[in-house]
Amino acid sequence: MTTHAPQAAQAVTLPASLDEAVAALAAMPAAVPVAGGTDLMAAVNSGQLRPAALVGLGRISEIRGWQYQDGHALLGAGLTHARMGRPDFAALIPALAAAARAAGPPQIRNAGTLGGNIASAAPTGDALPVLAALEATLIIAGPDGARREIPVSHLLAGVDMLRGGELIGYVRVPLLHAPQVFLKATGRTGPGRAIASVALVLDPARRGVRCAVGAIAPMPLRPLDAEAWVAQLIDWDGERTLVPEALNAFGEYVAAACIPDPVPGEDGSVQPLPPAVLHLRRTVAALARRALGRALS
Repeated sequence: MTTHAPQAAQAVTLPASLDEAVAALAAMPAAVPVAGGTDLMAAVNSGQLRPAALVGLGRISEIRGWQYQDGHALLGAGLTHARMGRPDFAALIPALAAAARAAGPPQIRNAGTLGGNIASAAPTGDALPVLAALEATLIIAGPDGARREIPVSHLLAGVDMLRGGELIGYVRVPLLHAPQVFLKATGRTGPGRAIASVALVLDPARRGVRCAVGAIAPMPLRPLDAEAWVAQLIDWDGERTLVPEALNAFGEYVAAACIPDPVPGEDGSVQPLPPAVLHLRRTVAALARRALGRALS
């Protein structure tokens, strides 16, 4: 329900397949695709959006599940947070399942979808740092059955945007069969919007650590130097343990990379970080330290 009385959409189309949805969008350039509607309805209720037409994606069964493909999981963009939070999915991609369970209250998790989280690209989207750390790619559906693949990070950074009549169809995620962790800090107890989040995955085959920090910038941040540094300290053929000092140093390394010190002024003086920013940096350091510790335990 809304207290605003938004204008009624001129047309509502309910396609049964991904290609039908793309065709509908191509035929109605002003149409807005809608799956869970958690972001769309917030925009409508606030008066920021008055869609002239809607293309509902809820009846497209092909994008509401997943399948295995060449060492990857091919995830349908219509997967809900609630579905991704279940144990069978958690055994497949633990960090993404943890992010889905933290996405909000039950009504949000039951409606919100993976594709919607990506397309809206809200900085606080819980799935986004996980997908960045996993180096996931998107399969984009276009007119006349066309398909193209782009990294999730390219879409979030604006390097490669969705074109007219295109939809996110699937998300391809590598199956690493190794520990993964997602942690976030909120401004209150219980489910809520993240003020900072960290996704961390181990990649034993490449002897690497991948980390992404969410919610503190318009897109997830990858502290690549910190990843490379800590990967060299891990005994990949042994117990994969690190001393507490190394875990603490990693957390500080990640936080400093994502929230750097101010640039010195012309006179060489450096202004201290504001208290709120300093607190945020400490929060990121703590999340990164805990995430690595859990992944290695």
